Amino acid sequence: MIKLFAMLPIIGMVFFVQSFNLQAQSSPDQPPVKEEAVTEKNEQGQVFTIVEEQPEFSGGVDALMKFLSENLTYPPDAREKGIQGTVFVTFVVEKDGSITDVRVLRGVATSIDEEAMRVIKAMPNWKPGYQRGEPVRTQFNLPLRFVLDAPPPPKDALQERS
Repeated sequence: MIKLFAMLPIIGMVFFVQSFNLQAQSSPDQPPVKEEAVTEKNEQGQVFTIVEEQPEFSGGVDALMKFLSENLTYPPDAREKGIQGTVFVTFVVEKDGSITDVRVLRGVATSIDEEAMRVIKAMPNWKPGYQRGEPVRTQFNLPLRFVLDAPPPPKDALQERS
């Protein structure tokens, strides 16, 4: 039962990541954009926001969390200033699983945003998204939370408890 409760935050994170989709506000005289719509089209092809099979980090969510925890470094200036927050990053998972077009959708501070982008760009290839059985370019949004550790209690407080 305890293991089940320990997995709830991870499962919640998976649903949050999969459902996080920023949509542009449309003006009242324009018809609403369908969710299946393509976000952009360029010389490389269409970029999908919704696909039948979502892209996945090699090894799944646990491997992604491990990669992020091992590679994210809290910027010293942000640590000194006590800056915390969640950076929302978007990127395209290409047909071959490589990561391109990394951008910050909503940032916290320049140094934290740059660190988030650095780590996303350093990720190994993902399993690509699939539409109608074919790999497609897929936009993926990922929140990265930067939280400072609580400062250790003063030595006097530790001695009083003993």
